[in-house]
Amino acid sequence: MNFFQAIAQALTPQGILWTLVIILLATFMHELAHFWAARLQGVPVNSFSVGMGPIFWRRRWRGTEWRLSALPIGGYVEIDGMAPDVGTDGVADAPKHGYALLGAWGKVAILLAGPIMNLLLAFLLLGGNFAANGVPDVQANRAVINRVVPASRAAQLGFRSGDTVTAIDGQALPVQERVNGEEVGGWTRVQRALSVQGPHSFTFERGGKTQTITFDWTPTVGGKRAILGIEYGAASSVRRVGLGGAFAEAGRTIVSAVPQVLKAFGNLFSRFFTLNFTQDQGVAGPVGTAQIVSQAASLGGWTLVLIAATINLSLGFFNLLPIPGLDGGRILLVLVGVLRRRPLTFAQESAVTAAGFGLVMLLSLFVVIRDLSRFF
Repeated sequence: MNFFQAIAQALTPQGILWTLVIILLATFMHELAHFWAARLQGVPVNSFSVGMGPIFWRRRWRGTEWRLSALPIGGYVEIDGMAPDVGTDGVADAPKHGYALLGAWGKVAILLAGPIMNLLLAFLLLGGNFAANGVPDVQANRAVINRVVPASRAAQLGFRSGDTVTAIDGQALPVQERVNGEEVGGWTRVQRALSVQGPHSFTFERGGKTQTITFDWTPTVGGKRAILGIEYGAASSVRRVGLGGAFAEAGRTIVSAVPQVLKAFGNLFSRFFTLNFTQDQGVAGPVGTAQIVSQAASLGGWTLVLIAATINLSLGFFNLLPIPGLDGGRILLVLVGVLRRRPLTFAQESAVTAAGFGLVMLLSLFVVIRDLSRFF
């Protein structure tokens, strides 16, 4: 299978379409929050674009030029006084109007509005999902078999859909354990056991009874990876909650996600600075995201809602990173001015922002290349 065939197999037209819709909506709401935070303080917004690149439709309404651009991969707002003024001589100068005249906290309010909007959307989407479908309680020390492939080795051994694995090779699955420096759920022992040659025993619960299947296993056959023929995941139950409980759980989910997201971004930057293109489960780029959405699109609407919540959560946290060029970086520069009791000069801020923007572009290129490398 060549590179393009591999991508075509991983990405479906429906998945690509839903990816664009989710990203466009997340970006639109992000920029709309910046827009309203500026307008509420009397700062004009010169333009608001849905999409990037060449403009194919524009209309001026209430002082703002509203645009539709050709590339459906984001959007932007042009807030008066945020970009430099360019004179007739072509020389850029510090603006003295609009955003530039605001105090530090007025600027922070505009910059903070976008990420907060994405976190709010994640909160609402998660809360709606929990209210409609209940709260999943994961049992990481159990591995439930969701599907057994017909005529596979697993089917011949007697595995069935719904079996809940509680022990492997006579050892009960732990709730958590450290593997290669990372904390993982005990249910992931299934994969590690199947990478080891020799006799294995799987103890599981079926219909309230405990049973054990013992078999000899060879991870590779003829140079190819052997497949047992089961699809599995951490066991979970569903707890029904009211509306208040659903949104309380959504809040707890977002708070608990903070260290995981920071760890994922830290791992990404570590790999970026060492040019480590190996895959991990942390941050997915546009191709990886489209692949995830392609899989989710076949599972139903609520799965897409959870994906949309995750994308908004990631977008909100990413934009809060203190990297110049991102909202968090701009906020950092404003706060540095507060601590110095005088703002950075226009030249200083422009230089730092340009460097940060360059870093973000290189990071984006790294993520895309790493995404594509899985198909080579």
